[in-house]
Amino acid sequence: MISKIFVAAAASLLAVSTANAQSCQKNFKVVGVPSITAVSYKSSGVLPKTDAKKALDNAHRAMLAEGFENIKVDKAMGSLTAKQETSGSGREQTLRVVVRKSGKGSRIDVVFMVQAGQIAPEDVTRDSICRLIADAAG
Repeated sequence: MISKIFVAAAASLLAVSTANAQSCQKNFKVVGVPSITAVSYKSSGVLPKTDAKKALDNAHRAMLAEGFENIKVDKAMGSLTAKQETSGSGREQTLRVVVRKSGKGSRIDVVFMVQAGQIAPEDVTRDSICRLIADAAG
């Protein structure tokens, strides 16, 4: 009996994670021209079972796990802002996360900004943003 309950709970969580991932993939947008202008990679997701405070904390931990440093946390605004330098050029990319209440859960918006002249592979960036959104759900 307990194993049936566990399997049902796991299937339910997988369905929610899959729905969040599909939503993130569908919402993903790229604004700008790579190598010529600054580029913003954006997506969002609705986390129906995760309140905004918990989602913000989860997103913060996920950003740390991805290697972001000096994360500025504004709990009153529900925002996280971090810089990451990966190219060796000394030029940082910015990751901004905003979480706000939506119904009984929350909504998360993520934008990764790359400076003009820099490139971030779209598929890797999309997957990383969607993983962050999924991790925010808990």
